Amino acid sequence: MHPLIGLITLLTVVLLMACMLLVARARSRYQVKAPATTGPEGFERMLRIQANSNESALMFLPALWTAASFGAVWLSATLGAVWLLSRTWYIVAYANPARSRGPAYTLSFVAVLGLVLQGLWGIGWTLVLA
Repeated sequence: MHPLIGLITLLTVVLLMACMLLVARARSRYQVKAPATTGPEGFERMLRIQANSNESALMFLPALWTAASFGAVWLSATLGAVWLLSRTWYIVAYANPARSRGPAYTLSFVAVLGLVLQGLWGIGWTLVLA
């Protein structure tokens, strides 16, 4: 694995850990005992941030690794950095009810789509040459 891809992978893990800590803090703040998943709006917002981030990371990481394995690592790393920054923006925007998270979501989706397309192109090219 290329060091940049490893770095983006580990930073994604750190981001997911931060989401986990946001939920733990919200549980304490709003006195929502586990395993409850409903409560005040502020708690539910943090829980959705965590769930949405986990769902996105589940698509992002395999797409990142596949794209980097079968395509240009610099492009994979760039798209990975875009995803990481846009997901961080998404989390900050979602945590504040007055801010729109739409642009951040769209940018992170485009980054994953770019990785998927890069991976498919690389796999296709490899199969044609095989």
